[in-house]
Amino acid sequence: MPDVSATTVPEKKPKSPITWGPVAAIAVTIIIYFGAQFFGGLVILLVSRLLGVQHDQVSKWLEQVGPQFFFILLVEGATLGALWLFLRSRKANFKTLGLVKPHWIDLGWVCIGFGIYFPLLIGSMALLKLWFPEINMNQQQQIGFQGAHSLALVPVFISLVVFPPFAEELLTRGFLFLGLRTKLPMIAAALLTSLIFASAHLQAGSGAPLLWTAALDTFMLSLVLIFLRQKTGRLWSSIGLHMVKNSLAFMALFIFIS
Repeated sequence: MPDVSATTVPEKKPKSPITWGPVAAIAVTIIIYFGAQFFGGLVILLVSRLLGVQHDQVSKWLEQVGPQFFFILLVEGATLGALWLFLRSRKANFKTLGLVKPHWIDLGWVCIGFGIYFPLLIGSMALLKLWFPEINMNQQQQIGFQGAHSLALVPVFISLVVFPPFAEELLTRGFLFLGLRTKLPMIAAALLTSLIFASAHLQAGSGAPLLWTAALDTFMLSLVLIFLRQKTGRLWSSIGLHMVKNSLAFMALFIFIS
């Protein structure tokens, strides 16, 4: 009679909470990104009509701090809302993406990340200038809020330093990267995530020349943010470093230059 107690039962591999693959990750990210922009623009256009803003004055009206703040709030809110709906349909949530309880050590990883990112940025910009001298290294990114000062800088700070890092980390280093990781090696997933993230900062369609310096900057930043996300298993250090980077840009544009 066989010894049943000696029979070994193979352990089942834990089911991954990531129930979307690379194709869905890329497609949903692109749809959410452009869909949120369209939604924000449509609502702003409707509000301008309700306020009696003339058609030829809408662009000038949008240059004001209030409408720009409202537009960014709509876009980032729509991004998070659409992402939450998709995750819910896959029986997942923001915790699945790494938005779990933060640890104090995340602050240390933010410092480590900045220590990696800044030299990486300086070196990559030097190489870009060396290899492609025709690129305008002084071209400014079009972020709006021109002429904002005093108390108006509070909503500007929130719009640039708080909203985008939170939403973008959930969408890219959370949802997109983890979806790519289900089928791709880590390095390939990191490079593809960073390439998609950087392409969104080229300012394509703005009428201005492509902003290669911003694309390279965000590509390098994304690689470091992914490194932090992988090291900690959480998104908080990535969000923190993203906020630090945007804070420096905010101060350079609105504090030191004034």
